[in-house]
Amino acid sequence: MSSDNQQQISWQDFEKIQLCVGTICDAQPFAEARQPAYKLWVDFGETIGVRKSSAQITDLYQLDELIGKQVLAVVNFPPKQIGPMRSECLVTGFYSEQGVVLAVPDKPCVNGLKLG
Repeated sequence: MSSDNQQQISWQDFEKIQLCVGTICDAQPFAEARQPAYKLWVDFGETIGVRKSSAQITDLYQLDELIGKQVLAVVNFPPKQIGPMRSECLVTGFYSEQGVVLAVPDKPCVNGLKLG
């Protein structure tokens, strides 16, 4: 997609997004999901706490390798009901031909640190 087709946002728009690093502290199968997915619990530190999310990352990740992995997530969306689960954050990733690749920091970060 060329940049001519993308809607531009202002710096103030970007500042509204609370995109933070957190550590996955629990991961379980999400059997009730329409598409294969995991339930994730992500620790964003003392201020934000632990938030739940649903992630369609089963193609590239096994449950046991997710525990302790740091991820980037949007933490200021309103909660969203996904089947029987209430998702409280949006874990970010990139769609590839092999599946969704998680967006992760390349060095350890303090949980709750905001991108910006």
